[in-house]
Amino acid sequence: MDFRRLTIEDSLKLPDEERENLPRLSLEAIKKFDPHVKAFISVKEDVSVEKNGKFWGIPIAIKDNILTLGMRTTCASKILENYESVFDATVVKKLKEAGFVIVGKANLDEFAMGSSTERSAFFPTRNPWDLERVPGGSSGGSAAAVASGMVVAALGSDTGGSVRQPASLCGVVGYKPTYGLVSRYGLVAFASSLDQIGPITKTVRDAAILMEIISGKDENDATTMDRKVDFLSEIENGVAGMRFAVPQEIYEHKIEDGVAERFEESLKLLEKLGAKVEKVSIPHMKYSVAVYYVIAPAEASSNLARFDGVKYGLRVKEKGLREMYMKTRNVGFGEEVRRRIMIGTFTLSAAYYEAYFNKAMKVRRKISDELNEVLSQYDAILTPTSPVTAFKIGEIKDPLTYYLMDIFTIPANLAGLPAISVPFGFSNNLPVGVQVIGRRFADGKVFRIARAIEKNSPYNENGMFPLPEVKA
Repeated sequence: MDFRRLTIEDSLKLPDEERENLPRLSLEAIKKFDPHVKAFISVKEDVSVEKNGKFWGIPIAIKDNILTLGMRTTCASKILENYESVFDATVVKKLKEAGFVIVGKANLDEFAMGSSTERSAFFPTRNPWDLERVPGGSSGGSAAAVASGMVVAALGSDTGGSVRQPASLCGVVGYKPTYGLVSRYGLVAFASSLDQIGPITKTVRDAAILMEIISGKDENDATTMDRKVDFLSEIENGVAGMRFAVPQEIYEHKIEDGVAERFEESLKLLEKLGAKVEKVSIPHMKYSVAVYYVIAPAEASSNLARFDGVKYGLRVKEKGLREMYMKTRNVGFGEEVRRRIMIGTFTLSAAYYEAYFNKAMKVRRKISDELNEVLSQYDAILTPTSPVTAFKIGEIKDPLTYYLMDIFTIPANLAGLPAISVPFGFSNNLPVGVQVIGRRFADGKVFRIARAIEKNSPYNENGMFPLPEVKA
């Protein structure tokens, strides 16, 4: 058994004595690789294995903004550095009931605000393909943990691409469900109308398996839907007869040459498999990043107001209450979080609400309407996941350049649509991801399309995209 390449499906076929040993093998891999990759903020070394649930014994990582009882939930921020979860998030509870063993909490950009994991208050995570490069973000720790073979799978959260973009940069599968399919109860909120928890796995089928477990209506989250979605029954049925749309607007942005080549190659593959690919115009799609960076900081400004030094987390003592608020938040929050809080507070202010926030919400509706109109005529929208492959740590200094990393992933969040990143080849020896966006609640079809790409990809080895050898 090669633990590093082990999938959820493979794990189910193991004899009991080998399956009982999986958490130990995971912890050994973490001890070997994580000093170099730095994917984990916390590791639970006293794990116990009980033969309860179908998936008993399978080790999994959880992004450190999802509450996990008995472990810290830091959001990679000094303001929550010593905060211990007092209950399990709904997704964590479901995983535990299914038998999964949580071995650690994965690093992220502070409060999920970033695209590289460089914004963690503790340390940057490194890409297993090249330790001098970023793994993407904000779920960079989760993606790096899976890609380096330290865990079988992981959960991340996706607000503007934070599951799909790191999955692309690390060469693994990342999935953002239809908004409302997965409970956000126990996820520390960044932007409540955009956040969704999703799986990061080595294969498309594993992502679908995790979705079967974590999706569903939750009485603790009023935004969840009582909607049954079949993720697996048609996953092997192929794409023959399907029609796919490629937005013309993506070609208006600078895309790395190798990324563009792999994307065009993936389109030819789909045509070879019997699908039809056509270019379409989605005019308001080009405003997605601008709209996102008005709405997301505004919601973050509201959500992060609770971290004031009074209720929980860091408290810096000062003479007066106002001074304590200001000092605690100044010390506890990093530069990027402070920047987004200030932007959000500004756009929500009485003087600028109509000019910025309200206008952004109107454009969001236009983007959503245009995407839904295209998806009423096509089975899915296809784009590269990221315009570039993994860049070097410290290479990008300008926040605006940094924000454009999510240019292709943000539209799905704005419209609440399901989207997946599937690894498809390399550019300059670094992984490239292809993104599939589907209509709301057509999550099963998105998995079916992604599985067809994965199964027929010329870059896969024994049914799986190759995993990197971590060069410590």
